[in-house]
Amino acid sequence: MNGHVSHRLRCLITTGPTREHLDPVRFLSNGSSGRMGYALAEAAAARGWQVDVVSGPVVLPPPAGVSVHHVVSAEQMFGVCEPLFASCDLFFAVAAVADYRPKFFSQEKLRKSGGEMRLTLVPTIDILRTLAARKRPGQIVVGFAAETHDLEACARRKLEEKALDWIVANDVSRPGLGMNADDNAVLLLGRSGERLAFGPAPKSAVAGFILGNVAPASGTRGP
Repeated sequence: MNGHVSHRLRCLITTGPTREHLDPVRFLSNGSSGRMGYALAEAAAARGWQVDVVSGPVVLPPPAGVSVHHVVSAEQMFGVCEPLFASCDLFFAVAAVADYRPKFFSQEKLRKSGGEMRLTLVPTIDILRTLAARKRPGQIVVGFAAETHDLEACARRKLEEKALDWIVANDVSRPGLGMNADDNAVLLLGRSGERLAFGPAPKSAVAGFILGNVAPASGTRGP
């Protein structure tokens, strides 16, 4: 024996939407179903990895063998991710995090006045950028880009600006693909110039494609 102990890869995945509340019943959000993140979690668990999912509000059952942490807002998602990121080997930022939140929250339901309502919005924390800036050597950070135009250019810009290792881009303007759909077609871009296209295919197959290209082949890490 060589004395070295291998450990299961630890994988952190964000998924689903966030909700940024105006009052107790109204919120800003988006149409993310969480299916892509849950498919990744299931595929990672099937590889024997230790998987933590930080999930916004979705209606999906948790994959077997996966720890799911339920959150609502971007701030809550970051609060759960921050300590988990420090010890993970791979981070997949799949969640469709709201970019803005209402500046003011009303403790009571806002009543209809019959006139215009003006909202002041402020930026939410950029979870991916913040955590990627703390990346340690050997840690792999994968971002996701849901775009409606200039898919590759927008994804490459995000890859570079946020110092990611990989980015998974998909065109959500294509009918039946991407957000809140069962299938997806993706373009996987790597910081070393990799450019790989896959799909349309079920999200379970897309998950296998992503993991097969971005993860260490052994599925384990050193001590």
